[in-house]
Amino acid sequence: MTEPLRLSKRMSELGLCSRREADEWIARGWVRVDGVIVSVLGTKVLPSQSVTVERQASAEQAKRVTILINKPVGYVSGQAEDGHEPAMVLVKPESRWLEDTSPTVFHPLQLKNLVPAGRLDIDSVGLLVLTQDGRVAKHLIGENSTVEKEYLVRVTYRKEGRLPHSDLKKLQHGLFMDGEKLLPAQVKWQNDDQLSFILREGKKRQIRRMCDMVGLDVIGLKRVRIGRVSLGDLPVGHWRYLRAGEQF
Repeated sequence: MTEPLRLSKRMSELGLCSRREADEWIARGWVRVDGVIVSVLGTKVLPSQSVTVERQASAEQAKRVTILINKPVGYVSGQAEDGHEPAMVLVKPESRWLEDTSPTVFHPLQLKNLVPAGRLDIDSVGLLVLTQDGRVAKHLIGENSTVEKEYLVRVTYRKEGRLPHSDLKKLQHGLFMDGEKLLPAQVKWQNDDQLSFILREGKKRQIRRMCDMVGLDVIGLKRVRIGRVSLGDLPVGHWRYLRAGEQF
């Protein structure tokens, strides 16, 4: 690759920050290309050029928080819609998990630019990540993300008997959605009416649609893990900070 590209895109590719953060830092004069400060948005650079950020940018980034919520039914992941509140309204001092060991002190400024890194349907519960850190968002939901998401799914079969093993194999690999073949998934029975799904992609209502294709109705869906971070004992409707050293 020898074509020049936007500095903000290059910074995102290098894992320095998100494109939005890059534009903010460029405008503040916090970015250097080959040692020279660049403050003009839209500047293009070559892949061979050195891109560094000032200490102010690193300090600003270090203040950004990532929050884990055990989302209840009835809340949407992002902006309020159809009269339903966003999960972010749960992030307040009184609903912080009492067993949260992070030394971070809550401040209302932590709610600014706090966005969901992945969605959960309004009818689904479990681990939802809200973050101010563009690097976390890119890692979890960027187009090249391969981070595993694990779900427990309670189902009923619309036909007589049990789901045939051949249909279980289809859930694991072989279904198409939105004109594309789904990536392989790990799907297995946990007990008579509950399946475990481990996915590396996240199409809209993917698990519910997958189940419907093989005659299963989803009664309940709970996300219990994203990468190496588990929901654990976090109570429904409560939240905690992603701890220092805890990585997805």
